[in-house]
This record gives sequence, structure tokens and C-alpha cells, in this order.
Amino acid sequence: MSTYRNTKPVTLRRCNHCKKRYEHARSTSRFCSARCRVAWNRKRNQRSVHFRSDSCEWATPQDTFDELNREFSFNLDVCAASDNAKCDRFYTKADDGLQQPWNGVCWMNPPYGRTIGQWVQKASVAARSGATVVCLLPARTDTAWWQDYCAEHEVRFLRGRLKFGGSKNSAPFPSAVVVMRPVTCCQRGRTHEH
Repeated sequence: MSTYRNTKPVTLRRCNHCKKRYEHARSTSRFCSARCRVAWNRKRNQRSVHFRSDSCEWATPQDTFDELNREFSFNLDVCAASDNAKCDRFYTKADDGLQQPWNGVCWMNPPYGRTIGQWVQKASVAARSGATVVCLLPARTDTAWWQDYCAEHEVRFLRGRLKFGGSKNSAPFPSAVVVMRPVTCCQRGRTHEH
């Protein structure tokens, strides 16, 4: 009586993470163990730039600003660096624009990191107080800050991907311009307070 035994040859493969050789039979995995697969994914996700980058500050593309400035005539850049401010009046990181008064016609290209929601909220509050704030933002329509503060204002989605700060490569995210205009007395009753 004979028994059938699978005599498929075993091949050696090199693990994508630890680079050790391991026996490969039927699995299509490129890792010697689940631990290596998890470690490699963690490392890959740290390099991912789809929703973040090494810096949260993205310098405004000059042509985009010029086009909007022709329409709005900005008089205050609420979050700028001294070397890339778009208006004669501007707040730098040292000034902390979140703590400063916003009035007139404001340009805002905020840091795109964890504080972006605070900047968008401040813009919405400034609009309710009489300022016009034009915001250049990543088009993240599923986020709480977008739903709470942008959706009720005029939104202009930009075609294609912007090249920030003279970069050779386009941004890894879509962008939108959100125009927050002063709220009149009759409109104020219809808007919800945050």
C-alpha cells in the first residue's frame, strides 16, 4: 500500500523585511513571518505621503495667490513665514496667528498638520465677526473640521494637484479654496454655533 505524498520542491525566498532566506512552499507572502510583515508595513506607512509629509507647511503657489488676490485684494496673511508672506501685514509662527485679531480681507494657507482644524475654526469665527477669509486647504471632505467649518461656506475645488513653494512635484493631495464671507444679521440666525 502506497501513500501519495506531495513532493513539490521547496524553494528559498528572501524576506522583504529582515532579508533572511526562508523556505517557500505554497504561500505567496514575501515575508518569513507575520512579525516581519507587520514591521515592514509599519515602516512603509511611516514613509507614506498620501495624507501627510515631512513638513506640515506648504508655501502658497504664487500664481494661485495672484489670481485670488486680483479678485479679493487681501490685506492680511494670517499664517506666514517672514520670507514668504503674501501681504504687507502678516502673522508669523512667532506671532501665533490663532491668538491675533483677523479683520479685513484675510489670506490663509495654514499648516496642514494636526492644528489645521483650529485654523479653520478661527477663520469661520472671524467671518462671523465681519472678516472675509479665503483659505487654501487640502480637500479632505471627510474630516470633522471640513464638515463643521467649510461645508457651510463657498467651496472652489481646484483642478489637478498644486505645486507648492516652487516644488518640482505636485502635492500628494487635492486642494480647495474655501471663501468665508462675513455673515449678515439674517444669516446669523440660520448658522449653528461651534
